[in-house]
Amino acid sequence: MAKPLSMDKPECFIDTESGGKLYVKESALQILQKIEQPVVVVAVVGLYRTGKSYLMNRLAGKQTGFELGSTVESKTKGIWMWCLPHPTKEGTTLVLLDTEGLGDVDKGDSKHDTKIFCLAVLLSSTLVLNSQGTIDNKAIEELQYVTELTEYIKVKSSDDEDDTEFVKFFPSFIWVVRDFTLEHKIKGKSVTEDQYLEFALKLKQGNSRPVKEFNLPRECIRNYFPSRKCFTFPFPTASEKVSRLESLDSADLSSEFLEVTDRFCKYIFDKSEMKKLKDGYTVTGRVFGQLVKTYVDTISSGQVPFLENAVLTVSVIENESAVKEGLQVYQSGMEKLKDSFPLELSDVCAEHQRLSRMVTQTFMKRSFKDSEGTYTKCLEEEMNKLFDGYLHQNEEASKKRCENLLTTLSAPMTEKLKKGFYAVAGGYVLFSQDLEDIVKKYKTQANKGVKAEDTLEEFLKQKSVDSNAILQADKKLTEKEKKIMEEREKAVLLAQEMNTKEQKQRQLEEKMEAERQSNEERMRQMKKKMDEEMRLQREESERGMDSKLREQAALLEKGFKEKADRMTTEIEDFKRKNKEAEKKSDKLFKKVIENMNKRHAETVNLMMRQHSEQMKTIMSMQRPSSDSSALLLCLLLGGLSGGSGSGSSSCSYSCSRPCC
Repeated sequence: MAKPLSMDKPECFIDTESGGKLYVKESALQILQKIEQPVVVVAVVGLYRTGKSYLMNRLAGKQTGFELGSTVESKTKGIWMWCLPHPTKEGTTLVLLDTEGLGDVDKGDSKHDTKIFCLAVLLSSTLVLNSQGTIDNKAIEELQYVTELTEYIKVKSSDDEDDTEFVKFFPSFIWVVRDFTLEHKIKGKSVTEDQYLEFALKLKQGNSRPVKEFNLPRECIRNYFPSRKCFTFPFPTASEKVSRLESLDSADLSSEFLEVTDRFCKYIFDKSEMKKLKDGYTVTGRVFGQLVKTYVDTISSGQVPFLENAVLTVSVIENESAVKEGLQVYQSGMEKLKDSFPLELSDVCAEHQRLSRMVTQTFMKRSFKDSEGTYTKCLEEEMNKLFDGYLHQNEEASKKRCENLLTTLSAPMTEKLKKGFYAVAGGYVLFSQDLEDIVKKYKTQANKGVKAEDTLEEFLKQKSVDSNAILQADKKLTEKEKKIMEEREKAVLLAQEMNTKEQKQRQLEEKMEAERQSNEERMRQMKKKMDEEMRLQREESERGMDSKLREQAALLEKGFKEKADRMTTEIEDFKRKNKEAEKKSDKLFKKVIENMNKRHAETVNLMMRQHSEQMKTIMSMQRPSSDSSALLLCLLLGGLSGGSGSGSSSCSYSCSRPCC
């Protein structure tokens, strides 16, 4: 599990340049880059000087942190961030965002507040609106920013896009009312805080312009946010002490104020969900940082952020990193294995398969929206290239070891050749006996690796030149015996060549089996990943649908039949879009699986062709037929044993073949 990161104090996250453009502080991005855990993001917005920062400090479990102001000047500028281990959800980081107070007259840009509000909506999984007094019409009118969200946020870049899908992606909404002095009563009847909020958001009947203006911000709140909650805070203490709120002890604060504060914090900790992207992808701190930069850069450039485009931008970064991370896992493991080269192919393939599973897990954990399988394909291809490279290195290590081994074993023979030891009558028999001894010792050596037979074949070919020269010069042998021995030499080389090709066949079969098992594991993990993404997509759609159905039921209950009927059309359209999106995802997933199977089939077919060609070569090779050749085949199966010039010797190894 990723380690939690805890900041000692808040840090400026999004600031404003001298020209008024918003930008993300690099130091804050570096902090987020280190957070591999999922994040719960709580943002607070509201008019300046309404005590937003105090609530955030309480959520952080601190008396101080976010700066509280005691004058009419707004203290928080831009957006500040505080990352802490979540107090109740292990393995999760709580990200607190304190935003610049809205409505500050000193700001030059009339749209600055809307941009800050939009960013708070885009970035948070829970949005806390902090206000003072009561939730009356004036308070709601001051929240005109919510009516401007459609100008600053789009789900897709298509021309026909509207705000009906906001509910799928927007945060939960909590309205906090500070310094609340009224009784919780409506028409003399006691109500809960949530019922008080619903009463304040109640719509008016009619279609006149004043009614539409009255209803618009209320409809936006009701339609955009998937859930609503309200907390009403009484005055915390005597008015003369409010300016020193952060330095006051609990004993100096109202017990009712503390009780609501505790309820508010508990609700945030228990109910606030992890931040998710479109289609339900859970956001880590690292991804959150990339998402923030994408949104801020888009807004600062004067463009409208599209949720879908932002997700695609982040997915490219994450998928590229997922491929890189997966390949690092593979390389790290294979580099350790390389220290043991040379190894048998089965050992290398076994480690390749083990690492392939780890690589796929690593990739799947970080990747998302790889809907066309582009990065999956890239990972496969790059890993196969690395595998081929390590196979080659293993072959080279095997070849080097075998060559060194044969050089060492044949050193006495080389010395004898230099001194003319075999240039005597009967020298061919002496040479053959020494050569047999070398081959026997070579075959008993362990850890020769995959090039054992190839290297021996090359060695015997080289020695056949010396052998033939000694044979022709040996005056003890008749011409007939020399011809028999020449056949003997050819039989040895042919049999060794067959051994080499048969070893290659076995190795190719091992590679084919490794590819089959690796592909099965990739397919299993890909299917699991796709099922999870489809589940998240459905949950996201169901969450939005539930919210719309609740809103429609509320409209019917309050007598807004016409609006409820319009919502029926909207709900049907919402269902249709969800089904289309699900079908599209399913089609893309099936295409990815199809392409993976196609690549696997191509790889296997290539190996099968190689296997078939090698088999044809083996079958077409001329088999030795003479008695002397049969002797040599016998000798090769158990090691070269000395055959005399008379052609009547016996094998030193047991063999089912007859020996002359």
